[in-house]
Amino acid sequence: MGTESVRTETSDDAAGRRREQRGWYFYDWACSVYSTSVLTVFLGPYLTSVAKEAADPGGYVHPLGIPVRAGSFFAYSVSLSVIAAVLVMPLVGAAADRTGRKKPFLAAAAYTGAAATTGMFFLSGDRYLLGGVLLVVANAAQSVAMMLYNSYLPQIAPPEERDAVSSRGWAFGYAAGSLVLVVNLVLYLAHDSFGVSESTAVRICLASAGLWWGGFTLIPLLRLRDRPPVVGSAVREAAVPGLRRLVATYRDMRRHPLTLAFLLAYLVYNDGIQTVISQASVYGSEELGLSQSTLIAAVLLVQVLAVAGALTMGRLSLRYGAKRTILGSLVAWTLTLAVGYFLPSGAPAGFFLLAAAIGLVLGGSQALSRSLFSHLVPPGKEAEYFSAYEVSDRGTSWLGPLVFGITYQVTGSYRDAIISLVIFFVVGFLLLARVPVRQAITDAGNPVPERI
Repeated sequence: MGTESVRTETSDDAAGRRREQRGWYFYDWACSVYSTSVLTVFLGPYLTSVAKEAADPGGYVHPLGIPVRAGSFFAYSVSLSVIAAVLVMPLVGAAADRTGRKKPFLAAAAYTGAAATTGMFFLSGDRYLLGGVLLVVANAAQSVAMMLYNSYLPQIAPPEERDAVSSRGWAFGYAAGSLVLVVNLVLYLAHDSFGVSESTAVRICLASAGLWWGGFTLIPLLRLRDRPPVVGSAVREAAVPGLRRLVATYRDMRRHPLTLAFLLAYLVYNDGIQTVISQASVYGSEELGLSQSTLIAAVLLVQVLAVAGALTMGRLSLRYGAKRTILGSLVAWTLTLAVGYFLPSGAPAGFFLLAAAIGLVLGGSQALSRSLFSHLVPPGKEAEYFSAYEVSDRGTSWLGPLVFGITYQVTGSYRDAIISLVIFFVVGFLLLARVPVRQAITDAGNPVPERI
């Protein structure tokens, strides 16, 4: 009878874990639409056009009296959102770990971001400042929410399931991004048929991403559960300024140097990934002479194939381990850039092949990096450590664009600029290869999976 009771409890625990995992997937499904439709496709060009509408004859707008070129306003707004996220994430992460109440923080961040995104419907005429404020709020809120979302991974998935669970989460996100982007593109390209102007169609696309984000966030909030804090973890001041909190987190990481070593490797190769994503359209338009419709179709292709890529690399990690699979993906990134360097101008077929290769390695390399890092986090400090991870994802992706820009400035060639990014994947590969992940997991106080 005792054995039967234990079996029942184990079965219930497994069912509860599966329920949480399914709920967790849906936050990626909810928020990835913002990343795809808003940040990648529609907001940059639209906000720039609004800023140009408000600009003076010299082409400048003056937020808070500061002269800013209208064409730079979107980039500056993104940079400001990164600064805001860097200040807030460590503070929220430590508070979530200390109280054990991640879900209220996740709800607050997600709905703040969703509300700001929905409010972009009112971004018309010369309201560039409204657009900048909404972008800063939405982008910073998304970073905070993603940090909390990621920190659930070690709690809802045992070590042997983590790669697969993380990969499914990324796949859900890319699937949602693809689905909504198709609908948005139909509305945008055929706006006359729907009786709306191009500007109104864009504003509907922006607002619909916010409604999608807010609506589907209900599922993880209903299924995820809070856990009591680990005794003795994150027992610190109740209110520490964001930068001091971030510094304190990195100082704590010094007690786990192998975790810090992995984070450094991730920082380097992820900077390369983020730069390829952000600069591929520039390379396609300026160097290869491709049309805007071709570039948008390529973005959609990346989203669709990233679903298959994330799931496939998740399966590969079961056989070869997460570290080896990530290392393999970095080799694939390097080869992809090499092929991209030799693409002929005016040939969309080659660019689509490049987009397909990016899609296949993109989701998997990100998903497995997240799951591998989750093994290296000391119990009870998930949100705090993932705040440092998310800062590495969003706050340090300036070096890649800088290398890309300097290379173009010196050589005048976007081909040289794109191939210069190989250094991030080579250095990232070498740094990751040197990290003894089994020892790192043991040092963090976590069980070591059979294959890692």
